[in-house]
Amino acid sequence: MNKNQIIGRVKQLHEEVSQIKEAEVTFSDEPAFSSFQQNIFNGYPRKESSMHSVNSKSHHVMSLISLFSIALILATGCSTPDPEVPQMAAVTVFEGARLIVGDGSEAIEDAAFIVEGDRFTAVGPTGQLDVPAGATHVDLTGKTVMPAIIDTHKHLATTREDMVDQLQRMAYYGVGVAMSLGHDVGDLAFQVREETIPNAARSRTAGRGITMPEPGRSEESYWITSEEEALQAIQELAERKVDLVKIWVDDRNGQHEKLSPALYGAIIDEAHKHNLRVTAHIFTLEDAKGLLRAGIDAFAHGIRDQDIDEEVIELFKERPNVFLVPNLPDQGVAMDLSWLGQTVAAEELQQLQEANTDRPALQETFGIQARNLARLHAAGVRIAFGTDGGIAWRVPIELEDMVAAGMSPAEVITAATRNSAELLQLSDVGTVEADKSADFLVLDGNPLEDITNTRRIAEVYLRGEKVDRAALRASWTGQ
Repeated sequence: MNKNQIIGRVKQLHEEVSQIKEAEVTFSDEPAFSSFQQNIFNGYPRKESSMHSVNSKSHHVMSLISLFSIALILATGCSTPDPEVPQMAAVTVFEGARLIVGDGSEAIEDAAFIVEGDRFTAVGPTGQLDVPAGATHVDLTGKTVMPAIIDTHKHLATTREDMVDQLQRMAYYGVGVAMSLGHDVGDLAFQVREETIPNAARSRTAGRGITMPEPGRSEESYWITSEEEALQAIQELAERKVDLVKIWVDDRNGQHEKLSPALYGAIIDEAHKHNLRVTAHIFTLEDAKGLLRAGIDAFAHGIRDQDIDEEVIELFKERPNVFLVPNLPDQGVAMDLSWLGQTVAAEELQQLQEANTDRPALQETFGIQARNLARLHAAGVRIAFGTDGGIAWRVPIELEDMVAAGMSPAEVITAATRNSAELLQLSDVGTVEADKSADFLVLDGNPLEDITNTRRIAEVYLRGEKVDRAALRASWTGQ
């Protein structure tokens, strides 16, 4: 009997053992035992550890199973692994780094964590974990580890090639999950959501967002003018199992009519009936108040037209589960962008640097939104993370902007990891904890001391696999 035949018999007999167990066959039935015994001698079944023997014959069967399990190991152990046979997951212990768990707790100095396959299996101080024999050891002394970032507000491309490129660029800059928010027409975003793409962030999608007609702007969203159309849009999104519902409540500086309270109220109510959360693009303070009263779940932008008042703070406090994704604008100050040379071609980088000057009007806009973020954060509003658009390198800049607005680096990291996972209802990412996906960054500096150290990425691991940043970088810049 060759290896493949052995494997086939193992699978067949394993199923038969399970069926006998489920049927509670006691082997006092002689024909049943004889039939099973005949199968034993025709193949090499694996021992079923949960099977209960009830008499001497069943003990004999289990002994035979053990012997033939050994035979299977000997038959397959010295040959090329068969893709149909589950292989033992690789076990690696990472030791010596400062670990930012992502849940707001104090960093663990000189930490260790074990990754088995695509999961964290243990986390704690170095020397206090039960490390499996034969595990690979990786020394991260002098490094800082934090969870991969979750970007809850992106707009992904409409072709597969471009979308994969975006997701790989995001992975390069430390993003583990990206939420495509409201411009996804057709099946592509939903297909990619179900895939595991090498060297790429995972994606989630809101499908098509909902707004009033906006002639001259994107027609990828649902344009609605009635409650009936609003309900139909939500029902279609529910059928597609979107991860979030996106609405726009913005007149675009008076150019268009915006969703009325009656319309966005109907959208929110219907979405909640389908267990869907709703996030809103907003601009004004008054619209934020109306949406809070209507039961909105999240804001995809901060309040941008004026400094907030006490009324909106109280409305947020009355709704402690609402998330705010500040999505801050450009600070409007000149900054050194040379660090982008890793992923941006020289000519493009030169153009970006030349355009990056002090711009007083943008400084004023940033000031309004930064003050509003600081006040809402101080009031206990749940802050998450998003960068809008499709540019991956906006991630470290947004982290820096949030610190410039008054949040501490530790608070910003929590917002960009655990809080963002909670907004998207992703239970397996966002923190470095046992049983969660092994998505993490290895940094050359401590971002708790200086948030710009989130640019200094040594390695990115997604689903337990190291992202090949060197290969990605070479493909983009030739370096």
